[in-house]
Amino acid sequence: MKEEYLKLNDGSRMPRLGMGTWYLGENKAARKQEIEALRAGIHAGCSLIDTAEMYGSGKSEQLIGEAIKGIDRSSLFIVSKVYPHNAGRAHIFDALDRSLRNLRTDYLDLYLLHWRGQVPLRETVECMEQLVKEGKIRRWGVSNFDTDDMEELFSVKNGDHCAVNQVLYHLGSRGVEYDLMPWLEEHHVPLMAYCPLAQGGDLRRGLLNNKAVQMVAEQRHITAMQVLLAFVLHHENVIAIPRSGKAEHVLENCQAAEIKLTEEEYRLLDRAFPAPDHKVWLDIV
Repeated sequence: MKEEYLKLNDGSRMPRLGMGTWYLGENKAARKQEIEALRAGIHAGCSLIDTAEMYGSGKSEQLIGEAIKGIDRSSLFIVSKVYPHNAGRAHIFDALDRSLRNLRTDYLDLYLLHWRGQVPLRETVECMEQLVKEGKIRRWGVSNFDTDDMEELFSVKNGDHCAVNQVLYHLGSRGVEYDLMPWLEEHHVPLMAYCPLAQGGDLRRGLLNNKAVQMVAEQRHITAMQVLLAFVLHHENVIAIPRSGKAEHVLENCQAAEIKLTEEEYRLLDRAFPAPDHKVWLDIV
């Protein structure tokens, strides 16, 4: 896999494709398999790993810490998220230290506010900026922020230092394309798509069995999952973090980074699952 990058607002780079870890680390019986999956992705060139203190109450972070043991830390891009109730002066510093211990590292490449809470954004930004100065995080961002949330964030001092906004985005959930995605592009903030494969449930079955998705997959000799991932990555300002606990699926996801949809293929998918022509409130899973 040839890793592609997006330029962030601080001049640094971030991989466009990574590995999500929601629900990973919670099943002891699957632990070895999940560690092998993460290592397979890393060895295939997928250096971005996303997690959160919420995932398994730290179990996901601990799984990653074990998986990256012996791997050059500077070659990885590790992201974690802080609970909203921990995102103020009273708790954020302890919360980050706990995440670092779980991950067996002394810094994060990116630290996200998981969603809006009661702590004022001004206070969270001040804490994030302090953590950057201390060298414990390289940069910070947000998750599950809609357009009005981003506008409020950018009205706060240093709020424009926000590196990314991680939101739900996939072929079957395109509401962000109406106003949030254009706003982020205008302000040079990448959209980080979680659940880009519409993980689980009836929605995924509807996508995978769709005639347009199947047609593109058959013509390209790729899987339906790779079509969904290629659709998300078709947008230049988007980063995707599909989740899988199996090495073969992780490697399949990695290969999708090299699949470039033609305009004809994109239009075919667009007609099957059109973007809304009006404001749609942010999808949150």
